[in-house]
Amino acid sequence: MSTHTSVSPSDINALAAAFSIHGQCLGGEPYGSGHINDTFVVNFNQAGTCVRYILQRINTRIFKDASALMENISRVTKHAAQRALAFGDDASRRALTLVPARDGRSYHTDAGGSVWRCYLFIEKARTYDLVETPAHAREAARAFGEFQRLLTDLSGARLHETIPDFHNTRRRYENFMRAAAADTQNRAAAVRADIDFAMQNEGMVDVLASLQASGAVPERVTHNDTKFNNVMIDDATGRGICVIDLDTVMPGLALYDFGDMVRSATASALEDETDLSKVTMRMPVYEGLATGYLEAAGDFLTEAERAHLAFSGKLITFEIGLRFLTDYLEGDVYFKTKRPGHNLDRARNQFAMVRSIDAQQSAMEAAGARIFSSL
Repeated sequence: MSTHTSVSPSDINALAAAFSIHGQCLGGEPYGSGHINDTFVVNFNQAGTCVRYILQRINTRIFKDASALMENISRVTKHAAQRALAFGDDASRRALTLVPARDGRSYHTDAGGSVWRCYLFIEKARTYDLVETPAHAREAARAFGEFQRLLTDLSGARLHETIPDFHNTRRRYENFMRAAAADTQNRAAAVRADIDFAMQNEGMVDVLASLQASGAVPERVTHNDTKFNNVMIDDATGRGICVIDLDTVMPGLALYDFGDMVRSATASALEDETDLSKVTMRMPVYEGLATGYLEAAGDFLTEAERAHLAFSGKLITFEIGLRFLTDYLEGDVYFKTKRPGHNLDRARNQFAMVRSIDAQQSAMEAAGARIFSSL
């Protein structure tokens, strides 16, 4: 959880002074709605102009190797910024820019052991929590596709895995099977239909992993948290210009990123809606996603990647449903819940989305092929 209130104004000033920022610090305040890291906007007077920066404390309970995480982010932001020079004067708004600490590192460790980083503040753009139109979906998907494209030629060693096995669907399935067999909370009998649905769909679990093993789907640098509110939308043009929240950037599959966009953006209801008749995959929003993503990424994706865009949405939705059901069977020990049976409601909701995607998968694949051929 966020702990903004534990940072005093004097702390903010002292922390900001640890970074290579010119001018006089005018203080800062909490910023954004994130619940993982603590984020502040800090104002500096630079020769009579107020310039803003983002100051952020990394949640090291979740990201235990902050040094590896920051090495990833430093490499990715530097490379993306270099590639973004093609955008001309707007380049500094197309990729996040780390402000180095005064000791030259990409982060600062305070006296209490907390790890902090600083970014340039991207002006004249904002984030949104909900996808309201197909145009929103198109811009978000274009931004994530552009992010992947900027990093296709990232050189050097493989990035660190900040969360190992994050999208290892086979491992997620095995965890579910163990939880169902152990049944430590005596809940399995009452959710047998949900367990059966998960087991009946085991066949999809290894599809992308098998394609990767064959070389048809290559490993890429991926974002791994492709929610709509991780894209900054330009105030004037309405275009997605910059991808933020890079803590989960690591090796992965492009299809994992696109699949999570499908899961989170196309749903017609919130992920804990209990009236499953309201839960459907919205085709117009999917077409917006596919259009934006293929416009940005279509030229580097392999044929197998393009062919599995619709499937990836079904797989990632199934994977998240498995995780919710597993947590329910284990006694709600991972995801935060607000009511009894909350995780079960979430699992059933995700499985309803799987059914909806499955029913529309052929139409989704046809739409993707049509969009790609028109580009």
